[in-house]
Amino acid sequence: MGDLLINLLASVIAGTAVWLAQFGLRRRRLDRKRAFFGVTGGSTSLLVTSRHYASPSEHSVHRDDAGALIELATLVRECGGRPDFATGADVPRELGRVTEFSVGGPTTNPRAAVHLRAVLRGVEFRGEEPPPGGRWPKLTLVVGGREFVSGVSERYAVLARFTPPAGTRPVFFIGGLTALANLAAARYLGAHHGELLKTYGEGRFALVLCVREPQAYGTDFTEVVADVTEVAFEAAVPGED
Repeated sequence: MGDLLINLLASVIAGTAVWLAQFGLRRRRLDRKRAFFGVTGGSTSLLVTSRHYASPSEHSVHRDDAGALIELATLVRECGGRPDFATGADVPRELGRVTEFSVGGPTTNPRAAVHLRAVLRGVEFRGEEPPPGGRWPKLTLVVGGREFVSGVSERYAVLARFTPPAGTRPVFFIGGLTALANLAAARYLGAHHGELLKTYGEGRFALVLCVREPQAYGTDFTEVVADVTEVAFEAAVPGED
């Protein structure tokens, strides 16, 4: 009987030790995730939506952009935060007070246009305004003199993180040349935030992502094709292209 009690006690102690170790590991992972995204328990994060390119309504959202917002809202919830949604035209006049996720390029998201002018000065979206008939406008992404043009077999997006000089919370910029590219970038951020934290810490970065063969693979084949951190935050030199 005594040996049985000793064995049971040993099992309880061992089980408790394992549980505490696993709890501590989960807690450290959560703390790192919260630090990277700038989200703490009970805090609010701003998710800025991009309007549907073929709709005259400022409040119409493409289904792929809605999917990107769901991905980002899930990240915020996992960190214990609360997502708050706003359109690019209705964003509060503040920066760096809460974590911000800006989805879409300057053609469909006025907030993105401001970020490009003020911070991501080395990133440019060239092309036409959204044409009638529901067709996606033909756009070209230019970073540091290098052009990225979406085609049938590839779609491009910029994924960037920066903290405003006067702010304490980061801004995540997700600027795709298509709504599908926005969704792919949001999913990439969710899946690879641990790797990004190891590489860049809590500092700024800017990456160009490519979605390969989207018609066959959707967003499943998304990869980094260029680290443009060194040039994305600097104004382009006139005549450089």
